[in-house]
Amino acid sequence: DVQLQASGEGLVQAGGSLRLSCATSGITVDDIAISWFRQAPGKEREAVSCISSVDGSTYYEDSVKGRFTISSDNAKSTVYLQMNSLKPEDTAVYYCHLRKNVVTTYWGQGTEVTVSS
Repeated sequence: DVQLQASGEGLVQAGGSLRLSCATSGITVDDIAISWFRQAPGKEREAVSCISSVDGSTYYEDSVKGRFTISSDNAKSTVYLQMNSLKPEDTAVYYCHLRKNVVTTYWGQGTEVTVSS
């Protein structure tokens, strides 16, 4: 079974840093990508960053470029999201997401990030 376990929640001041972790199990080499999404209060869930399982290429939403870094540690089956220079608008519940193939996806539980001004 596929499991995604997100952690790293916290409350930080603006300008601070947090690292989110997504511990995975049941991942295979045929899976497509792992992503981080976030959902702020009253807003739709949006993709923040993604890392391809095929070639390691990455994607960042414009507002986090240069501040967030996604990486994977295959030995630990964990994907990280390093978040620096955090802003109040980064406040959201963050979710890790696996796209296993074209039709099959999995969500982890959310982990809450609060950035105070």
